[in-house]
Amino acid sequence: MILLASSSQNILACWKQGMRGCPQISCVVSLNLLRGGLEQIKPQVLLLDYDLPGLDSLAGIAELRTLSPETKIIVSSLDLSDETEWELFKAGVKGCCPKNIEPKQLKSVVEAVQQGELWIRRTITTRLLDELGRIAVEKNQIKQAASDLLANLTRREHEIATLVGSGGSNKQIAQHLAISERTVKAHLTEIFRKLKVADRLKLALIVSGTLHTTYQAGIEENGPSAQQLHKL
Repeated sequence: MILLASSSQNILACWKQGMRGCPQISCVVSLNLLRGGLEQIKPQVLLLDYDLPGLDSLAGIAELRTLSPETKIIVSSLDLSDETEWELFKAGVKGCCPKNIEPKQLKSVVEAVQQGELWIRRTITTRLLDELGRIAVEKNQIKQAASDLLANLTRREHEIATLVGSGGSNKQIAQHLAISERTVKAHLTEIFRKLKVADRLKLALIVSGTLHTTYQAGIEENGPSAQQLHKL
């Protein structure tokens, strides 16, 4: 299902012309109808007029994504700055295109996004790739730091830390290693001291090497691989 959202009948008519031949196309003309449509039909793709009355730019996009997280959003606008488009992609939008796009090209945009690609202008492609590269470097640094911390543990402490990272309880760890729960607790106390952490969650994060900021997590979730970039 492809959902088209615009308060302009002319824009909707152009979009429907471009999507001719595509099965299951639905149109809404207001933000309230859009919200209802997202909740009820969970469309695969939403083609969204960025000037839809009531849409609060980035905050509005975030709200729409919560209503149907799996829906891929394509934003259409007459004039988006590089900075605005960049922020839209960070917010989870999968494509941006001008309102005056040729109907035939519009279909190409939708089909590309349906296949898991991004439709992004060339002027911010380099910026996106640089950001992904920076995140990759930081992830490697985090993993190395975690590895260095774990290197301070004894073999038994490392075994217990690894089992905690796998979600094991003290009882399960004790059974697995054929030791008492009291011994497990004693080892954990020493592990927490050496790694300077206060609870099992932080220990598990160190073990898995997944300590990162909320911002990085957002980029990784919403960002593409280099192969997914589709340039205008």
